[in-house]
Amino acid sequence: MAKDMMQPFELYQPDTLDNALSLAERYGAEGWLMSGGNDSLDWFKDRAKRPVAVIELGGLTDLAGIKAVDGGLEIGAQTTLTEIANSDLVRENFSVLADAAARVASPQIRNASSIGGNVCQDARCWYYRDGLDCYRAGGTTCYADTPEGMNREHCLFGADRCVAVSPSDTAPALVALDAEFVISGSAGTRTVAAGDFFIGPDIDIERMTVLEPGEILTLIKIPATFAGATFYFEKVADRNVWDFPIVNVAAAIKESDGKIEDIRIACAGVECVPKRLTVVEEVVKGSVRDEETAKLAGQSAVRGATPLNFNHFKIPLMENLVVRALRDA
Repeated sequence: MAKDMMQPFELYQPDTLDNALSLAERYGAEGWLMSGGNDSLDWFKDRAKRPVAVIELGGLTDLAGIKAVDGGLEIGAQTTLTEIANSDLVRENFSVLADAAARVASPQIRNASSIGGNVCQDARCWYYRDGLDCYRAGGTTCYADTPEGMNREHCLFGADRCVAVSPSDTAPALVALDAEFVISGSAGTRTVAAGDFFIGPDIDIERMTVLEPGEILTLIKIPATFAGATFYFEKVADRNVWDFPIVNVAAAIKESDGKIEDIRIACAGVECVPKRLTVVEEVVKGSVRDEETAKLAGQSAVRGATPLNFNHFKIPLMENLVVRALRDA
């Protein structure tokens, strides 16, 4: 069968969370939760994913919207990226997330895509997407991690059989903001820190998040910890629109008496998960935010990086992005 021809599936469009959870539990691993659908439709057209049922979540209007709570924010998982990018609540208090959302793909895609869908994207490795039997697809090899493999976009850290990276722009911003993700399932709800929501191949090579079959991401909570802090977001991609990050960086910085009191900084495009740079945070905390501190941060960020054949350029790229995050925030 030629590509660009989807395999038939049952389509469900629930209008309540209970109905969506019932469908998700009924179909389990054979069901596909679709939030926005831009990434999902690529999978279906390439016939690399062949769900029996697709559960489209766009009708769950209760899971959309932005609300101020105790100095922080609660953002429904079905809130569009455009709404987040344009929100006065987000821009005034947590502008790093608004900036990250505004850099996703194109305006048309941001109008349809949800933040829940953006953080739940699967890996975008060429081989995995093409339906080859790599480790992530349940096979016994990694086609990207070979002398001839196409691995320009792949990881510098955390390789464990798979060398694909997290493709999300909003994920590192949420990690930098100490966000929490609320997950609903038939057994109830659970809350997971953003840094623990994403999992690497050393934990489960066939998943990129802690979501189990039958579970739905419903809410993202951003605490007041960094409200009104100094922020920075920058994304480097091959094109300004309709492209995924080669490397991006998100930083939240609190200063007191001219020194860095607290900081969170994370990158995507360098590891299978959004990589929180805890070494950088430890190195610069208590320092004046000047050129010397920024250079030290950049050097610390790339310690332990292990490039592949065709992505050595990512090391100075990541280093420079971290320097700019500290210096120019």
